[in-house]
Amino acid sequence: MNQSHQGIGMTSQRTRDRLVRRIIEGGVKDHRVLEVIRQMPRHIFVDEALASRAYEDTALPIGYGQTISQPYVVARMTELLLQGGELKRVLEVGTGCGYQAAVLSQLVEQVYSVERLQPLVEMAQRHLRKLAIRNVRVSHSDGEWGLEDRAPFDGILVAAAPEQVPESLKEQLAVGGRLVIPVGPPGRQDLLLITRTEEGFQQQVLDYVSFVPLVGGVS
Repeated sequence: MNQSHQGIGMTSQRTRDRLVRRIIEGGVKDHRVLEVIRQMPRHIFVDEALASRAYEDTALPIGYGQTISQPYVVARMTELLLQGGELKRVLEVGTGCGYQAAVLSQLVEQVYSVERLQPLVEMAQRHLRKLAIRNVRVSHSDGEWGLEDRAPFDGILVAAAPEQVPESLKEQLAVGGRLVIPVGPPGRQDLLLITRTEEGFQQQVLDYVSFVPLVGGVS
């Protein structure tokens, strides 16, 4: 990892270690997820003016009305996906700046990510190239539709909140696959875990969260 990835001062490894301790205090236990969060240079995914805040456990603006998710939420959602066992093909809905996809890339075989805003597609691709991450494919697409031509997926993670769970995403899960998705109106949403079984779907409500809305269409 080069010096810009290692970070200095407020982006140093010591600062990252403090962030991981806070995530552990929040209840995340999967050592694989924690180690990826510890090593991932979150500061390269935000504007340089915000780099000193990159290892705070908070969402930060990335432009276009979007945010990079709170590290605890990234860790929690990733842990929930991994609890279902080995994941080969994962779909992320809402690429944003690419941070969540980068975390997933270290833990699963192939990540497909869809983003409706073309400038964010390009931003995420730049960040992933900078880290030489090659197992993430970012597409400019309406996230509500998922990515049918690459389905079925072992896991789907949605980084924006629809009012209701899109049926198209549920149908793109493999049997045994897990969908982690925030659902509800702005400001207070339920984090759901939906598992596809031979008989249908099982749903659990896990946490209260706050995400930007999942908006249809592309731009």
